[in-house]
Formats: sequence, C-alpha cells, structure tokens
Amino acid sequence: MSAQVLINECKDKMNKAIEATKNRFASIRAGRANVAMLDGIKVEQYGSMMPLNQIGTVSAPEARLLVIDPWDKSIIPAIEKSIIGSNLGLTPSNDGKVIRLIIPELTADRRKEYVKFAKTEAENGKVAVRNIRKDMNNALRKMEKDGEITEDELKRFEDEVQKLTDNTIKSIEQLLATKEKEITTV
Repeated sequence: MSAQVLINECKDKMNKAIEATKNRFASIRAGRANVAMLDGIKVEQYGSMMPLNQIGTVSAPEARLLVIDPWDKSIIPAIEKSIIGSNLGLTPSNDGKVIRLIIPELTADRRKEYVKFAKTEAENGKVAVRNIRKDMNNALRKMEKDGEITEDELKRFEDEVQKLTDNTIKSIEQLLATKEKEITTV
C-alpha cells in the first residue's frame, strides 16, 4: 500500500468521523421537532427490532410536533412503549391511526444539559479523529522503517495527516458552535 493511498484512507475516515458527529448532533433536541430525534428508536415487530423509520412514516408537520404514521396500525402500542423507554422525555398520544409527539419547550436547565451533551459528542468526534491520526502516523512510520518511503517523505506525509486532523477538528468545532446556538436560541 502506498503512502498516498494511506492519506486518502485517512481523509475518508476523518470525513466519516464528521458525519458520525453530525448524526449524533441530529438526535439532540433543540426545542423544535426534528425527525432525526427518533432515529435511535427501535420497535419490536414480528419478533425482531426494527428502526422506527422502517415501520412507518415519521414527519414534523409543525415546529413542535412529530407524527408517526405506522403502516401496520396494530403495532402502535409497541411504538409507544419504545418511545417512552427511549429517555427522550416525550409522551406519545394516539388516535388509533397515528401517534403524535408534542415537543415541549426546553427549560434553561434542560438547554444547559443538551449543550453539555453536545460538547461531549463533539469531544468523542475529536478523539476519533486523533485516533485516526495516530493510526495513520504509525502506518507511515512502519512504511519508512520498511524502506517503502524516505525520512523526508515520512515528514511530509505526517504534516499532511496533521493538516487533515486540524481541519477535521475545526469542522467538528464549527458543528458544535452551530448546535449550541440552535439549542440556546429560544
């Protein structure tokens, strides 16, 4: 494997770390309805656990309302049970056809909790990026030790990996700033 292939692999892994952080941020409530809030919920259907979005339609018709329209109406109780057990703090109500989730206004304390949680998720993303950097640098050093690249090339590739790391961490910090603003804006 060439060093440039390693650098490309590094870019891909760091982009995936950014996407994973974005996905985790999407599940954090910000006071308004977002269908991504329900992405982690799985419902038992026919003996297996299914993601909520695969057993019905999830929509946000209003700023503070989520509507779940299951394809099979008989699983409404199972969906309600999964939502209650999800620790989202939402209380489902149903009319036999759809489930409605009213998103309550966030209190100041709750907003602080969500900001803290967002910071934790951002830090997890940064740790993942730093681990990718460490793995790439170790692979490059092994290539240099094995005579596949020169010492000068090693230094150049390590600098390139560091630039990728810095840019990726900056992207995660920008995502965090955006999410914090979204959470704290009333």
